[in-house]
Formats: sequence, structure tokens, C-alpha cells
Amino acid sequence: MPDAPLHSPSAATGASKQVKLHESAFGAGFHGPLVHQSVRAEQAARRRGTAATKTRAMVSGGGAKPWRQKGTGRARAGSSRSPLWTGGGVVFGPQPRSYTFKVNRKEQRAALRSALSLHAQRGSLAVLDAAAFKVPKTRDAQDLLEDWGQPVPALVVLGVEESAAALSFRNLARVAVLTPESVGVADLLGASSLLISETALEEITARAGASAREKA
Repeated sequence: MPDAPLHSPSAATGASKQVKLHESAFGAGFHGPLVHQSVRAEQAARRRGTAATKTRAMVSGGGAKPWRQKGTGRARAGSSRSPLWTGGGVVFGPQPRSYTFKVNRKEQRAALRSALSLHAQRGSLAVLDAAAFKVPKTRDAQDLLEDWGQPVPALVVLGVEESAAALSFRNLARVAVLTPESVGVADLLGASSLLISETALEEITARAGASAREKA
């Protein structure tokens, strides 16, 4: 069963206490295709999809024929809203749409386990004693990350009630603070190091752990 060091803002460098990680969430192999599919789905869901252009039916004006059909020496024209005209409508331009696509829950959990296990296997995962942050203090958070010695960008996962620790980490450069419910596979892969509080560890383990149906 994998384990991770426990760090506290008051502890010295190289904390000796180890926290056991559940094999069901942190002992999986890396499944590239599932991870890729899950990351694509998360990034697509974040797209606003608000790009829009006007078709010739949406452009104002152009109700009258610009000039008579024959006798002017110019090409025939029926409306200034034609896509051939400057200021006319756009043909096959982008319209508001949703980019989301579905990834099965079983595949999502497997991709999350892959990302968590990758951090556990390469030693870039540690557990944070968030209760030690009695009041928000960015200096303590900075010292803790420096003592840990892992590279940035860093991802800090904290429970909703651990606001003092969240306020301590949120102003640090290249450090993202998320709750267990909002952590995605793309967030985990984009972070060089992962710091999880004990409360958040239980929640994300339950979220990523294999269900009875998946184990069968």
C-alpha cells in the first residue's frame, strides 16, 4: 500500500510521519487513453461556446435591390446583405454551441485514479495537516512548500471548512487551491506536486476508489 509524508507548517524539514494511502485510489497503473479522454472532456466543458457571427438574415438593412438588374454595366445584385459584400452576412460562421461530450462515470473514476497514482508513484504527493493553520498566514504556507522541496506548479486540495489553510495558500504564485469535488484529471496532471489535507484525502479517496461493480 502506498504512503505519503505528513507535513505541518510547524514541522521541521523532512517530516517523518507517514500517512497510508488506499490502494484502490492511489495504487492504479497509468491508463493513457482514459486520461486523455477525460482531460479532453474537462477542457471541452470549460469552453463557453459563445462565438457567433451574423448570417445574411441577421444583418440589418439590404431590403431593397441596390440597383436595377440590367443596364448599369455592373454585376447583378439583390441585396447588400449578401456574403459577397463588405458588411454582409457570414456563410457557415460559428454559432453558440456546447462543446461538452459524455465520459462514462467508470472511465472518469479510472482516469482520476491514474492521475492520483502517478503522483503517489513519483513521490510528488504529500498530506497536509490543515488543522495547524489556526489563522491565515501566507508565510507559513510558503515555508511549508519550500521545506517540502517539490517543484511548482503545485495543487493544494483542501476541504470546504479548511478556510484558514486555503487563504494561506491562495496568494502564492503558481499554487492552485481546490476542493475535492472540483479537482479534475487535468488539474492533477497539470500540477508538478500535489498537497492534500487529511480531510480532503478521505473525500477524494472515496470519489476515486473503485466501486464494487468495477472490482467485479
